[in-house]
Amino acid sequence: MGRPREFDVEKTLDKAMKVFWRKGYEGASMNDLTTAMGINSPSLYGAFGSKKGLFKAVLDHYDATRSGLLTKILAAPVAREVASRFLCGVADFATDGHHPRGCLLVQTGLSCAETEVPRELAKHRAAAELALRERFKCAMSEDDVLPEGADPAALARYLVTLANGICVQASAGASCKELTNVAELALMGWPAAACKRRPAQSAA
Repeated sequence: MGRPREFDVEKTLDKAMKVFWRKGYEGASMNDLTTAMGINSPSLYGAFGSKKGLFKAVLDHYDATRSGLLTKILAAPVAREVASRFLCGVADFATDGHHPRGCLLVQTGLSCAETEVPRELAKHRAAAELALRERFKCAMSEDDVLPEGADPAALARYLVTLANGICVQASAGASCKELTNVAELALMGWPAAACKRRPAQSAA
């Protein structure tokens, strides 16, 4: 039988996540990672197989830490509120001070020559876009304020594109208030259904 792990996997992944976040995938050396994680190289390879295996585990850990936020966003009663919660939530998360600024899924793959790493990051970013798209599809079939003919896929892509920009601005030092203002301006163009006038009632 193999020796049991002598470290807390979740805490270790959190430490590795911050190294990847600050330095990017290629910039994070094995020495950087093992030093931050408080383990030696054999332990890292034994637990995760490789640097790439560790990175994939970090991405899954990152998604798990944000799952509650996405659930709250999608639970908003109408589509516009979903959009508002998403963009403002990204602005808050990207600047909250409990982790490096911006977004791991945006920062880590910048200037990365590894083709598999950008693909893996894109897959994780696409998960949020898919969730938003499905939520907007539901809105189209409910008594929501989206206009007839609105494109759920385009709306989801629009929000994710804005969110990525917000994260880049956060990493450059923009404040939460500044980024929330950007989100509010972006939502001024949110499509709304025209109000239907009720037919006038004839006098009795």
